[in-house]
Formats: sequence, structure tokens, C-alpha cells
Amino acid sequence: MTASLKVTAGLNVSARLKVAVVGSGVSGLTAAHLLHPHHDVTVLEADTRIGGHANTVSVRVGSKTVDVDTGFLVYNERNYPGEGRLVVDEDGTRHVFGPAGAPAVTVTVHDPRFWGEVLRRGTVGLGEAYASGWFDVDSMAELIRLAAAEMAPITARRDRLADALAPLRDRLPTRSRGKGADRAFVAAHYDLSNEFFSLLLDPTMAYSCARFEEPGTTLERAQQAKLDRLCDALELGPDDHLLEIGTGWGGLAVHAAQRHGCRVTTTTVSAEQHAHASATVAALGLDDRIQLLDRDYRELCGTYDKVVSVEMIEAVDWRDHGAYFDVLAERVRPGGLAALQAIVIDDRSYERAKRHTDFIKAFVFPGGCLPSVASIERSAAGTGRLAVADVTRIGHHYPETLRRWQANLHAHRAEIEALGFDQRRFRIWDMYFEYCIGAFESGHIDVVQVLLQKAGSHGQVHHHDQLVAVA
Repeated sequence: MTASLKVTAGLNVSARLKVAVVGSGVSGLTAAHLLHPHHDVTVLEADTRIGGHANTVSVRVGSKTVDVDTGFLVYNERNYPGEGRLVVDEDGTRHVFGPAGAPAVTVTVHDPRFWGEVLRRGTVGLGEAYASGWFDVDSMAELIRLAAAEMAPITARRDRLADALAPLRDRLPTRSRGKGADRAFVAAHYDLSNEFFSLLLDPTMAYSCARFEEPGTTLERAQQAKLDRLCDALELGPDDHLLEIGTGWGGLAVHAAQRHGCRVTTTTVSAEQHAHASATVAALGLDDRIQLLDRDYRELCGTYDKVVSVEMIEAVDWRDHGAYFDVLAERVRPGGLAALQAIVIDDRSYERAKRHTDFIKAFVFPGGCLPSVASIERSAAGTGRLAVADVTRIGHHYPETLRRWQANLHAHRAEIEALGFDQRRFRIWDMYFEYCIGAFESGHIDVVQVLLQKAGSHGQVHHHDQLVAVA
């Protein structure tokens, strides 16, 4: 969409021109629509139907019938066989796309504004339309998975273009958004309400991917398994002083202090999380083992035996990744270990996604940025002091984690609404969980636990036996 808008801006002249638009995909049709009031436009399409790779459906808008390119949204049997089947119900009319035997997703359109919102704004428009109640779907996760499959060829082209332009764009003058903005972005999500998150999460108050290692595992036990793996990877013991960047609600700090006997210094810029963690530490009598800070990671000082950061890097702007990894390298002692758990995007999509606003950034995590495994490795190497010792992929555990949170959201709906959550916000959170489930199940995003080691006093790194593990 952006490319077509820039093209039309370049044709803003007084003379009426003859303009050829090559291709009738979403961008082509948008460009033609914007140009035609002022110029003579011809759309060139080699296919026998408009929409390029896509399908076109006729949609009733008031008394008119409008042909809509829905290729970004629907199954296209000609070009992408076997991906699934989409059923669209609107005003008593049903459109079915895909083979009869394929798994079906049913979208029920309540308001025709749905089409324009999604066509103009992609997943942001999809989120707005869903939050506004303009449509319902029997499985948002399956709709996202199906859309990802349909969009794969276009996504690949956009990713290649972003990769090609990245060296030039990254050299353009730009500024870090600053500590104040980071604190505000964190508050927008994590400071919603401790009462809300206590209804959503398990007793550990862990808000990150769990590890379901056995059938029938409770969410609490799965979160404890995740914490155990991280602490074991760090080889924590009573003589260690652990620095945690991103306290959350204090679950990891308490786990490390109680089960491994180490001292913990942990920091957060969320006022609500700091208050909850402080109360928890005091109630458990762990004040002598755990120090809580309300401090930006760039303001930390001192040296620690080990460092851990669980799903906090996603709140770090891509322009600040170098600073973040420099802090890890500076704060851990020579020869020490640092462990990260991070939601990562496909390496091929990183350059495009870091500048793109999608549903999650617009509605859930403002200012968020998913790293990729490759970008983590580059940033670690860029410090000149950190080496990647191990990478474990655990993203296949996240859909189940998300489903447990979503089940809690629905089970405690009355209590959550009593906290001030209206229907719009409830639908946004419901879509948030489903959207992420679809993204993980499509393989577009993953979760990794990365073990880093700082070079010793002689510049040497001890290499662990296993470089990459898939759990």
C-alpha cells in the first residue's frame, strides 16, 4: 500500500496524464483508484481476472456491487492448493473459497466497513474491525495461519526488498527514542492492572512462554519448568549474584533465590510490576536475597556473575539493540554467562518487520520490536566480548501457553470487566492471543533461549558441547 501511495504523490501535477498501472494486485488497484480522478488510468493485467495472484469477490455495499480483491485474505485454489478453505457470510450470502475437504474458517461480516478497513490497513485494520465488532470468526488463529500461507509469496518479495534496502536505510540519520519513551511504552501494556494480570496468569505470575514437558501439565508447573531450564543453563549456585533485566512480577527472581540460593538484583521500569514484586519479596522474607530496582537497563552499574533477561528484548527498539547487548557484556564478569529468552521473527522478515506497524504494535505492545536469531547473533558479536554458546527453540510451547491465558481471560470475564475492561478491550485481548497462536503455528515467529558467554580474562570463551538444541 505504501509503495502505491508514494507513486501517486509523485504524479500530483496539474496536467492530466495517461497512466499505466502494471498489475492488479492490492497495490495496483489502490494506485489506480487514487489516480483515476485526476488522470486517465489503464490497469494492465496478464491474467483473465483482476486481482493478479488473488481472487476477486463481488460484495454488496448498500445498493451497489463492488468487486473486491481479497487475495491477501482468502484461499486461492489456483495458485496455493491445499492451504485451507475460507467461508465468508454476509447479509445472507455465503462465499466459499477452497476445496470441500480442506479445514474451513468461517468469517461472518456484520458491517461492510470491514472490507475497506482491512484493505487499507492490513492487520491493523483487521484489529480495528474486530475490536469494533464489524466481523466475527470461528477461529482467528486459523484465519491468521491461512492468511500467512496466502501471503507467503508477497511476504517473501517484501522481505527481499527490505533486505536490499536495509544497508541504505540504516545509514540514514535516526535517533534512539529515549528512556522516557521506553518507560511510557512499557507502562501502556504492563501497567494496565496487577489485578488483571493476576486473573490472567498462574501463581508464578510468569508472562512468557512456558514449557509443557509432560501431558496434563498445569500452567504453573510449565512455567516452573521454563524457569528451571534457564537457571540450570546459567549453572546458578549459592555463590552467584544474578542480574535480571526485566523483573516482570518477580517470579524468576523468587525462583532463583529460593531454589538456587543465589543473590538477585532485578530491575524494571514498570511501576505496577515493581510494586507487586516488592510486596511478594517482602511477604516471602527474601529482602536479604533480592534487590529490586526501578531503573532503565542503560542505567545499571556493577558486575555480576550471571545475567538473565526473559522476553524483555522485545521492548527494546532495534536502534538500541547494540546498547542492550553492550550492557549485557559490561554487567557480566569475564567468563560469566548470560541467558536470554526472546520471541523472534523469521530471519528473512526481520528488516521489514522492524519498521512495520502491525496489529500487535498498534493495539497491544506499542514500541515493540521482535529480534531474529541472526540479529541476536550479530548484536552479541558486535560487543566483541559475547559469544553464543547455545540456542534452544521452544516456540512450539507458546500456542498452549497462550491458550491457557485465553481460557483464563474468558473464565474471569466478569471480574475483568469489573476492572474497567469494556467489550472493545476484551475483544482486542482475545484477538491478541489468537493472532499470536496463528503466528506461532505458521512458523512466522518462534521463541529461543539463548546462552551467551563473555570472554574470560585472557579473551577465551568456553564453548559448550551443544550449539543449537531444539526442545
